[in-house]
Amino acid sequence: MITVDNMSDASESVDPAELEEFRGRVRDFLDANCAGWGEDSTRRDDDGASRARSFQSALSAAGFAGITYQREFGGAGLSNAHQEAYDEVSAPWHLPNLPLAISHGMCLPMLNQFGTDAQRADFMPDCISGQSIWCQMFSEPGAGSDVAGLSTRAVRDGEQWVLNGQKVWTSGAHYSDFGIVVARTRPDVPKHQGLSMFIVDMADPAVEVRPLRQISGESGFNEVFFTDLHIPADKLLGDLNQGWSLAVAMLMFERVSIGAGRGGLGGERVSQNLITLARELGRDADPRIRQALADLWIRERIKGFIGRRIRDAVAAGRVPGPEGSIAKLNGALLARAIRDVSMELVGPAGQAWGPDGGAGERWATFCLSAAGISIAGGTDEVQRNIIGERVLGLPREPNPFRDTAWEDVPRN
Repeated sequence: MITVDNMSDASESVDPAELEEFRGRVRDFLDANCAGWGEDSTRRDDDGASRARSFQSALSAAGFAGITYQREFGGAGLSNAHQEAYDEVSAPWHLPNLPLAISHGMCLPMLNQFGTDAQRADFMPDCISGQSIWCQMFSEPGAGSDVAGLSTRAVRDGEQWVLNGQKVWTSGAHYSDFGIVVARTRPDVPKHQGLSMFIVDMADPAVEVRPLRQISGESGFNEVFFTDLHIPADKLLGDLNQGWSLAVAMLMFERVSIGAGRGGLGGERVSQNLITLARELGRDADPRIRQALADLWIRERIKGFIGRRIRDAVAAGRVPGPEGSIAKLNGALLARAIRDVSMELVGPAGQAWGPDGGAGERWATFCLSAAGISIAGGTDEVQRNIIGERVLGLPREPNPFRDTAWEDVPRN
C-alpha cells in the first residue's frame, strides 16, 4: 500500500510576524470575496457548485487553497500553523464552498495518502483549485452500515476493469466530475478481503446519476448506476483487494469532516447565530433558552478541540483513527441539540412560515436534515461500536460469517 506524508515539508516553526502578515492577507481576501454572501445565497440549480468553483479558484490563486499540501501537487506548501491561522480568521465568515466538503474533506486526502505520483499529479491540482469536484460512492441498497457487504462488481478485462452495480445516497454526484468508488474484485474471499477502490469519470456515459428528492424538497443525494463502465487499470487507487483498508481510512476522513470540520455543521458559528436569533425574538432573557445556548456553545468548543487534535494527527501524516468516530458521534449529538434549540426559538414558524421564508424556513430545513448527520459516515450505533472496541477495549460482537467467502454468505 502506498503511503506518503499527508502534508508539505514546511517547518512548523513559523515566525509570529509572518503568521500575522498571513492573517492580514486572509482578511483582505475574505473582505474582497465573501462580503455579501449569506447563509442561503449560494443556492443555484447546481446546489451552489458554480459559486464554489469560482471561490475556490480565487482562493487557489491567492495561495490559500490546499495550504498544507505540497506545491508540486497544487498545494500552497505551507505549515500547519498557517492552516490554523486561516481557520481562525475565516471562522466567522460564511464560505461558499459547501459543495466541496466531500471533494476536499474526503477525496483529496485519499488521493494524497494513497495515490501514485502520477495520480496525484493528474488529479490533485484541479481538485485543490476547484476546477474539478469529487464525490465518494460507498453505500448500496443492500449495504448501508455494512459497507463491506457491497455487491458492485469490478471484473478485470485486459488493461481495464469493467464495473457494474448501483450506489445510493451519493452526495453531490449530480455536479461532480470524478468519484472514488469501492467495488468487489474477489467474491471468493471473506467480504473485507475482496474489495478494491477506483477513480471514475462521472461524465462517462456508462455512469447514470439519478437525484433523490428528500422530505425537505432538496435533492443533494443521488443514486448512481454503473453499466459496463470501463475503468483503465491505472485508475486503481491503492493496492488490489486492499479496498477495505482504504475504505476505513476514507470513512475516518468523512467522520472527521462531519464531526470536526466546518462542512457538516456550519463551523462554530451556529450557537452565535442562535444567540442572535434569540435576541431578535426577545427570548434571550428566558433562563431555559440561555442555558440551552450556553450548552451549545460549550459543545461547539469541544468539537473544535477534537478537530484540532485530529488535524494535528493528519499534519503528522497519520490517517485519523477512532478519534474520528468520537468527533462524528459528537457532531451528530450536537446537530440534534441545535435542532431542538432552534425549533424552540422559532416556535410555530418552524412548521408554517410566510412567503418570505425567514428564520422559520431556514431552521426547519436544518431540523429535517439533522437526522441524516446521525447516518452519514456510519450511524451513531456504528460509532459507538468502534469507540467501544478500539477505545474501551470491549470484545467484538460475534459474527458467524466472519471467515466465510462473500459469495457464500446468505443474503436476501
